Amino acid sequence: MRPLTGLFAAVALASGLSACTFVQIQPGGQAIRVVAQGQTLTCEKRGEIGVSVKDRLGPLERNELKVRDELEVLARNEAPGLGADTVQALGEPMDGEQRYAAYRCGGAVRTAAPQPGTSVEPLPEGEAEVVPLRDQ
Repeated sequence: MRPLTGLFAAVALASGLSACTFVQIQPGGQAIRVVAQGQTLTCEKRGEIGVSVKDRLGPLERNELKVRDELEVLARNEAPGLGADTVQALGEPMDGEQRYAAYRCGGAVRTAAPQPGTSVEPLPEGEAEVVPLRDQ
């Protein structure tokens, strides 16, 4: 009976931890804009950022959306150190790791080929844009 109790406790702990966010946004990261992967930018590239988080807790996989969110938060937290105001994923996360390009766009993201009927407005001072990881 004891091994079953231990297994139950481990599953309960892992379930509880999977709901937690381990990475917190820093004040500098709050102002960083995230643009969709693959969007062509005409901003000044400031460098690349590599980030990683745990994607597994022992034998259990963490929620993929939470892992992606934490990777994005880490990239946003690192961007001010490169003088960037915008980050863009360079690929999909793999084994809890992901790379981002960091850009300085000066408050507005300018695309090389804007979509017809859309415009990009500068963000108000001190605000950031959040792009959903998945359509709902």
